[in-house]
Amino acid sequence: MPIESIISSCLESKSNAIIDHVLRDCDLVGRFLQADKNSILSAESNQVYLQRLMALENKPLFQHVAVRCICSLLDANPHFNYRESLLDATVRNISSTNDAIRKLCCSTIKSLFTNEGKHGGEVTLEAVRLIADHVKAHNCQFHPDSVDVFLSLSFNEDLLKYEKKEEDQKLKNKNSKKRKNMEASNQLVENDRKRSRQESISKTREEVEADYKAASFAPDVMERRQMQTATLSVVFETYFRILKHTMQSIRVRPEANAGALSTAVEPLPLLAPCLKGLAKFSHLIDLDFMGDLMNHLKALASGSSYSGNTSDKCSKCLTVSERLQCCIVAFKVMRNNLDALNVDLQDFFIHLYNLVLEYNPGRDQGEVLAEALKIMLCDDKQHDMQKTAAFIKRLATISLCVGSADSMAALVTVKNLLQKNVKCRNLLENDIGGGSVSGTIPKYLPYSTDPNLSGALASVLWELNLLSSHYHPAISTLASGISSMSTAHNQVLLSKTSPQLAYKEMSLDQELCFTQQSGSIKLNNKRKRTNGPATSPSIGSTTVMSSFDDNELQRKLISHFMVHHDIKENERLRKELDRTALSLQLYEQYKKQKKQKKRS
Repeated sequence: MPIESIISSCLESKSNAIIDHVLRDCDLVGRFLQADKNSILSAESNQVYLQRLMALENKPLFQHVAVRCICSLLDANPHFNYRESLLDATVRNISSTNDAIRKLCCSTIKSLFTNEGKHGGEVTLEAVRLIADHVKAHNCQFHPDSVDVFLSLSFNEDLLKYEKKEEDQKLKNKNSKKRKNMEASNQLVENDRKRSRQESISKTREEVEADYKAASFAPDVMERRQMQTATLSVVFETYFRILKHTMQSIRVRPEANAGALSTAVEPLPLLAPCLKGLAKFSHLIDLDFMGDLMNHLKALASGSSYSGNTSDKCSKCLTVSERLQCCIVAFKVMRNNLDALNVDLQDFFIHLYNLVLEYNPGRDQGEVLAEALKIMLCDDKQHDMQKTAAFIKRLATISLCVGSADSMAALVTVKNLLQKNVKCRNLLENDIGGGSVSGTIPKYLPYSTDPNLSGALASVLWELNLLSSHYHPAISTLASGISSMSTAHNQVLLSKTSPQLAYKEMSLDQELCFTQQSGSIKLNNKRKRTNGPATSPSIGSTTVMSSFDDNELQRKLISHFMVHHDIKENERLRKELDRTALSLQLYEQYKKQKKQKKRS
């Protein structure tokens, strides 16, 4: 039966069952998509078919089927006559509350971005403009996946640099033309025949190039460059609009917190994908916007706006992961534009130093913290000794309070910093009153907000002694290895393991251990059900290997809590000793005053 008659009968029928059956027919959709210029489908049938799809899109019962047909048609043939309607419907559902519809539309847009050979980049520019318009119309209250699709964009940097090369070439041609004119004035006039021959050759070359350009399907280099420039400008315009909206929300939130607690606070769903996009395309940002971008990132990393002081209420506007992402983006922007920017990154180090203390493993993203440690501390070649010691001390302290993966990332960073800074290895010495190199600050201030004023060189890394008794063998081994490092100058070989890689490997080990334990529990339960209640539970448990020895774990936990108990006891005895010494001192002063009164 011809396709045209099937569609006509479907459209004339008012039965929803027939419509659903036809729309779900993958053969029909596939044959419709593969139709060529000589297809039996007429323009009227195409238009009526699309109109019916648009009408069914608004019905909840057939919405998913209609959107699937729209996305399939747009992905298979971007040069379709009614491409604008298809693209508009796809972008309109890119932030749908239905997960299946949203993922389908996002995958279609990503496919259009990655397969630009089908449409030459025109559909990419149209889709980016539509997404930007929707973000603006909804006041940045869009689903994160709608902006996350920008990460699938790819820009040819050679085309973006073509304009600069073209200007340089024009300048060179202009200078060479002047030089040739000066030389020609000193020489005889060329022969007219030779000049006419050159003109005819150049005219023929231009005609051949024009015919080749018209015959080839590939777009012109100039057109591709213009489309990429326009696409990039729309993308960055959307990112800067999201940052501006975030800054305005931060200015409003402290006032809302100071007022009634029931005041509705506007969420920031697009900030995370915006920061990811800025980090990916940071090398393509125009230098004119670098200063404003760094100021925005600095304000967001501190959790405050330009016009207000940093406060606890204001710092709670953004999550720790989002503020860490701002620091990461700032460092990536600086690394990609070292020759053009002259910005002090000291404020971002201060923000990182404070955010490490605010980090919560169950609430924040550990991979973001590991990436921040790698980019800001491990990849940087030189650090101030006082600042390095402050980060080493704080990361060692945090390693006692977080999970295995976070502890491994922190300890890898500590090892990397100690390997690069030989003088900071004095923290490993067990001197009375702190390390041997105390610096300008004689006492360690653990709650200082500035790493340069913490006086960490006057402390000792006693945390490594506790971590060497950690229940996880990898962490205990790494802590013992760091403790055994000496202050010799020959140990400068850097470790190849990064905090990101260490966090990822430890997370995979934990997942594998969890799956093994869950599998062993299911296996034991199954054997209990099959063998009956009289079966001994030790039969199934002997076949499954445990991830670690229970006795070893119990022994390490006992030793850990004994050390913790001894520390608490020492603190109590120290307080009593200080109280007794103060009493004796007051008694001596009382005796001296009494003797002076007797003499007078």
